[in-house]
Amino acid sequence: MTEATGRETAGGTARPAAGAISEAVPEQAMRRLAQLQPGEKGSFFTSDLTVNEFLLVREAGFRPLGLVLGSSVYHVGMQLGRWSKNQELTKLSQAMYHARDLAMSRMEAEASALGADGIVGVRLDIEFKEFGSDIAEFIAVGTAVKADGADPGPGGTWLNNKGKPFTSDLSGQDFWTLIRAGYAPLDMVMGSCVYHVAHQRFAQALSTTGRNVEIETFTQALYNARELAMSRMQAEGKALDAEGIVAVQLRQHSHSWGSHTTEFFAIGTAVRPLRDDHVIDRPTMVLGLDA
Repeated sequence: MTEATGRETAGGTARPAAGAISEAVPEQAMRRLAQLQPGEKGSFFTSDLTVNEFLLVREAGFRPLGLVLGSSVYHVGMQLGRWSKNQELTKLSQAMYHARDLAMSRMEAEASALGADGIVGVRLDIEFKEFGSDIAEFIAVGTAVKADGADPGPGGTWLNNKGKPFTSDLSGQDFWTLIRAGYAPLDMVMGSCVYHVAHQRFAQALSTTGRNVEIETFTQALYNARELAMSRMQAEGKALDAEGIVAVQLRQHSHSWGSHTTEFFAIGTAVRPLRDDHVIDRPTMVLGLDA
């Protein structure tokens, strides 16, 4: 069974200890970052932003510094659930959250090494490996940016209230729109819930044969699992004193656990206001010439 270490969050999932993160960033990564020489004349940058996203991020007042990433190869252990009972598999929930947070924290450590104010266009992916069905790599990738004329508002800094670069999974276009309208990203917030959905007994399955009828046991299980993931994400946003969470995604994955065990994963970008007045541009209609 996987052991999740670190301090507990309000949602019951584990955050890694801060001191261990920088030590986990490989020396090769630190050498790669040092070659970028951010802030120096003729400095070189790397980015996974598209051309349009790159130009809009620059227009918003931010300069790309370099591509940053974090990785965690994690053994996801086992936890048994009762065959006929709906229940959260809390150890697995902690494992999936902890592995993602390790990857995110290492990406943030690379951004801090570049002196970045934030990370835009973050992608957070999972890939189960062929050398073990219970071994997965969790990868976080994004473009570290430095404020270049953008006003951080009354606080005087773009860093979030954890003293770390902000993170955002918004596209370059959405990031530009958010900044232009007077809001700023704080951090990507997330919640995870791995849930065992009870099996139907033979008599229950037989009673629904050929009928249109709700299977209330399944409905309640999936409803509960989604609510747990959403509430944990929401708790992280409130802990940041965010005004809200935008671009929320609620994903469902069975991974390698079988048909009756599934993970619900909620993720979004927590935001704060930059100023009291928000000027939101009215959308304009665009008609293609080849229409």
